Amino acid sequence: MLEERQKVAMITIIIISILALAAGAGVGYYLRLIVSLGQKGSMELEIKKIMLAAKEDAQKVIDEAKKKGEAHLAEVNKETKVKEEEWKHTENRLIKKDELLDARQTEIDKEVEKIKSKVEEVKKIKERVDGMEAEKEKELEKVAKLSTEDAKEILFRDIEEKYEEDLLVRMQKMETSNAEKLDRRAKDILAASINRLASSTASEMMTTSVNIPNDDIKGKIIGKEGRNIRAFEKASGVELIIDETPGAIVISSFDPVRRQVARLALENLILDGRIQPAKIEEVVAKAQEDINKIIKDKGDQAVYECGIFNLDPRITAIVGRLYFRTSYGQNVLQHSIEMAHIAGMLAEELGADVQVAKAGALVHDIGKALDHEVQGTHIDIGIRILQKFKADPRIIIAMKSHHDDTPHESIESVIVQTADHISGGRPGARRDSVENYIKRLQELEALATSFEGVEKSYALSAGREIRIFVTPEKVGDVAAKEMARDIAKKIEQELTYPGEIRVTVIRENRIIEYAR
Repeated sequence: MLEERQKVAMITIIIISILALAAGAGVGYYLRLIVSLGQKGSMELEIKKIMLAAKEDAQKVIDEAKKKGEAHLAEVNKETKVKEEEWKHTENRLIKKDELLDARQTEIDKEVEKIKSKVEEVKKIKERVDGMEAEKEKELEKVAKLSTEDAKEILFRDIEEKYEEDLLVRMQKMETSNAEKLDRRAKDILAASINRLASSTASEMMTTSVNIPNDDIKGKIIGKEGRNIRAFEKASGVELIIDETPGAIVISSFDPVRRQVARLALENLILDGRIQPAKIEEVVAKAQEDINKIIKDKGDQAVYECGIFNLDPRITAIVGRLYFRTSYGQNVLQHSIEMAHIAGMLAEELGADVQVAKAGALVHDIGKALDHEVQGTHIDIGIRILQKFKADPRIIIAMKSHHDDTPHESIESVIVQTADHISGGRPGARRDSVENYIKRLQELEALATSFEGVEKSYALSAGREIRIFVTPEKVGDVAAKEMARDIAKKIEQELTYPGEIRVTVIRENRIIEYAR
């Protein structure tokens, strides 16, 4: 019983606890609901207040924008009215100008019509006058029974018969006086031009000396069994004269370019100290490049000194080659520069084209720079060079007649020829024997080079020896012997020379491989 009572009490307590919890939860929910409804009402009030404030601010912004827009519109309307007034004023002015121009055009048209009518009147009057003169001439011819031409002829014949002696005497006096004046004027011009340009006339030599630090270097240059000197002479095309002369080695060749290449190469070899065939070929090739640079610089200096700036650079480079060329023992480039100055002064005195005269004088011997390589006279070669590089035709006309090969076509051509005579006519300027000697050596080399298989040939020992290098792939040993005999026979048949000429044909096989 007690246990049942206890169970009933426990159940009752549990039920009461549950009911209390349920009542507490309901009261809590109700209180929370009341609080949330109060907060919601306050939030809605706040939102309404914010919306009202925003509407008021927006209305203020709209009102301000309307005020600014109305002010701006008023200002724009005002400016538009001003512009419209200006445009109306401009339009009125243009209308008045058009009216004025129309009025002037009308007046001009009237004046043109008046002028046309007057021109017609003048033409008619002139026709009437011409007709009256023709009628008068006809009447006079009828009265005189002579035509106008017959009357002129009779009148002139009568005057000639009456004053023939006086006319002859006067003509003779004028011819004598004019000839004396022209001769005196020409001498004055030439004397002034010659005196204004003083130039040295040193002649070129056929040998070049190279100083050496000691005589022991001669043995190195000769090399074992002469292999170094042979390699040097083959590569440079000159003859080395190594004798007992102390402190010097002589380079001999008729070609000044070869001499300069050899001189430069030999000086570099002596400074380097390594003298052997491979090094010799390398140094000679480098010396050729250096000489080419010198040639270009000399050409540029020549045109600058003469004040000629319209020549093609390729023509200028060929002009520079004349620095190493001689003519009758005279340096051709120096001779050409001197001629250019003289021709310029003569052209100034005579009123000719100074630039054409100077340019024609400077390039008059340009063909001599390539006459070893191209067939023809130096004048023909020069004309072809200038035509190829599109030189001024007036310059070609000025230079081509300096040896009277073609007729003189301009006063500049006469000036160039005169300048050539002045420059070459200075005492000691030229040596004919040297020029003839060089021509003989050139002919000797050209004859040897004309054979098939010849790589290059050099005239040495003052023309007493011709050294010929052949291509081994084209010429065998037997053919080399036959070539030497054929060249010797051809020299005997075609050339004139004192003594005898030694013909040396050299065939060399060189095999080169590279280890990589």
